Amino acid sequence: MTWVTPHHPKIEELNACVQCGLCLPVCPTFRATGRETASPRGRLHAMRAVHDGVVPFDETFAGIIDLCLGCRACEPVCPGLVPYGRALEGARAEIVAQAPGRRGRRRRLVKAASSRRLMRAGGALLSLAQTLRLTGAAPKSLARLVSGARRLRGRPKPTVGHAGGPGREATLGLLTGCVQDEWFRPVNAAAVELLEMAGHRVEAPLAQVCCGALAAHDGRAAAACELAAVNTAAFASYDGVVATAAGCSAHLAEYSHWADGGARVASRAADVTKAVALAIRERRLPTLSGDRGPIAVQDPCHLRHAQRETWAPRLVLEAAGYEVVEVDEAGLCCGAAGLYAIAQPEMSETLGNQKADQIRSTGVMRTASANSGCEMQLRRHLTDDHEVAHPIEWYLGALREDQGR
Repeated sequence: MTWVTPHHPKIEELNACVQCGLCLPVCPTFRATGRETASPRGRLHAMRAVHDGVVPFDETFAGIIDLCLGCRACEPVCPGLVPYGRALEGARAEIVAQAPGRRGRRRRLVKAASSRRLMRAGGALLSLAQTLRLTGAAPKSLARLVSGARRLRGRPKPTVGHAGGPGREATLGLLTGCVQDEWFRPVNAAAVELLEMAGHRVEAPLAQVCCGALAAHDGRAAAACELAAVNTAAFASYDGVVATAAGCSAHLAEYSHWADGGARVASRAADVTKAVALAIRERRLPTLSGDRGPIAVQDPCHLRHAQRETWAPRLVLEAAGYEVVEVDEAGLCCGAAGLYAIAQPEMSETLGNQKADQIRSTGVMRTASANSGCEMQLRRHLTDDHEVAHPIEWYLGALREDQGR
């Protein structure tokens, strides 16, 4: 057998694929290229061929796997219930082990994400570069990544370390995130304010680290396991664990795979849109009156496909008084996919333009997205007069408007 790590695609995962082809129409890379090797079915077939020793583990195989976004749109339509995301992460772990030179730049970024000190330093540098209008001077791949970032100057203080709230309801642990608590602090601040308003005690333990999603998706399986173990201990005592980025909440929900005892965190994990939507449904947060006009909703893949959650962001936006406008019934990936814009810039650009065109076609100038990477991708491809924010930010803004503050 060609595999060398314990994380490799398992034979039962590969055997679950019946090669029916129902995944083809929902796969963004297949739709863009028309190539069988750019489809989930084709990639699983390639994994099986390597597993059986029919073809070698080589650059061709690595290229087939690398083109995948990991959006997991194939999973909801699969009659064989193939755990495609798990198999993909296993194949990428093999690429890191057997062809480590392919991912040098991303390895440094993934490592930085796991260090709060490095993320703070990076956030300070980005804020300065934005102020001096020097972001375009960064290396091309990095400039592409940060071009859609929010303005960081004047952002709230970090959320990690926060503890407060009435505690009438459950005590929630808040995963502040690596990128999230540096580049998207207003989302974390909104989460704390709304969850505490809904009666929860909210704590963001200092012992937490990056959730490990970036590491897992990039094939850094050992690092993903280490991060999950730290967070499993940090969040073990809470009634629930809430994440403010869809990619993070989806990864938390799969911690049983990444850490001993991780099932306890996985079973209690929720995306913040779901936590806020439940509070609205249970009338612990208000449904606002008035018509605030239309707003486009973009479904992050790891909320729609991995967690099968579409109702929560819509309920939150409707409770704020917005008219939700659908932009893509199929929920195709926007092309962000973590560090995909660095790894596959051409495909990322194609999909980003496609998503932006769908939004522009609605004529709506406000968009809600529940994932930081997606938000940055949308901002890169839309004009500056188009507003993009998290659903809970739109809701909190409407609430403050109603309260006159």
